[in-house]
Amino acid sequence: MFAIALGLAIFMSAWARAPRYSVPASDLQRLVICALILYGVGALATLTHHTDLAGLVYAVGIAVAALAAWLSRGRDQEDPPDGGRHPVDEQPPPEPEGVPQLDWATFEREFRDWADRSREPTAGR
Repeated sequence: MFAIALGLAIFMSAWARAPRYSVPASDLQRLVICALILYGVGALATLTHHTDLAGLVYAVGIAVAALAAWLSRGRDQEDPPDGGRHPVDEQPPPEPEGVPQLDWATFEREFRDWADRSREPTAGR
């Protein structure tokens, strides 16, 4: 049951709805450092044969790391509304003559010449 709860925490950190606002990077760093310290304490508890305590401390460390991962998914006020998937300016930069044109015949000829060149086999084959 405990493992299912931890798995659910990890799953939720990746798939749950992201927080509305971002968390400052310094706070996220503190959470990650706390998780690493908890892992270290868990390792120390494991080495001293306190397995129940080690399991509990590892679990708290995993939960803190999952919380940090979820909080890192928040959006800044400056982020674009669509998550940055589309460029803001969809038009290419203007050229002196307008939109740049590509000479497809020259491109295809140069590509065919490049593709037909002789190739040396690699030393490993």
